[in-house]
Amino acid sequence: MTKAAEGEADIVIFDLEDAVAEDAKGGAREAIRAFLSGRSEAERERLWVRVNPLDGPHTADDLDAIMPVGPGGIMLPKSRGRHDVEELDRMLTALELENGVPAGTTPVIALVTEVAAAMFTTGDYAGAPRLVAMTWGAEDLADSIGALSNRGPDGQYTFTYELARSLTLLGAAAAGVPAIETIDGDFRNLEGLNARAGRVRRDGYRGMLAIHPAQVPVINAAFTPGEDEIAEAREIVALFEAHPGAGTIGHKGRMLDRPHLSRARQLLAQVET
Repeated sequence: MTKAAEGEADIVIFDLEDAVAEDAKGGAREAIRAFLSGRSEAERERLWVRVNPLDGPHTADDLDAIMPVGPGGIMLPKSRGRHDVEELDRMLTALELENGVPAGTTPVIALVTEVAAAMFTTGDYAGAPRLVAMTWGAEDLADSIGALSNRGPDGQYTFTYELARSLTLLGAAAAGVPAIETIDGDFRNLEGLNARAGRVRRDGYRGMLAIHPAQVPVINAAFTPGEDEIAEAREIVALFEAHPGAGTIGHKGRMLDRPHLSRARQLLAQVET
């Protein structure tokens, strides 16, 4: 936990779910509680906790242990739809009030494709309370449907898992929150990680989960707009501001229209906030 907290990740997620054996859940809760209690409020803003899924017996105990020490946010695994985020919101609201925390201030990121049924609810999250991002998972999904593998002979995700990635992206766009790419378990292959991060960023993803500290700088670099991108985005915005009535504008041998302006503004919003 110390190594992760001292790293370069924007958000650090301590795990109470898959990384913790059933008989070790209690000890893990206490370890995370102790770690968070030793950090300032400002430090805790980037220290989140992945609790256990709501269809199991552990979520309430997880929240009872960690909410008194104010985690930066909660990751909800195996979310089956908006109703799970709403149920988590009710639990968090009660614990916030109990611990003197302003209601509604603990944000949530939902893992939305880890069970088969959840694939059909990825578009239902618009307006879900506390939701600030959506991400997906391939390993638990494979387990949920009884697949022998989630990758083809070329090492790439097969259709079902690419579908999960696409549905998460579309669901996040519909909900108005960032889509966050799932982990790359091959933490030694940083070149492959860089290529994958670049590809999903081009598709519309705004970040990526890391499973090893060595991956964090690669991911940060891949998702940080370059100076050339920023300059071009500013140029596009300036062009449309100079021609407010124009629907299309010729620029460097290509035609720009309103979607180009929207994408330029979105990119600038990432770097100027």
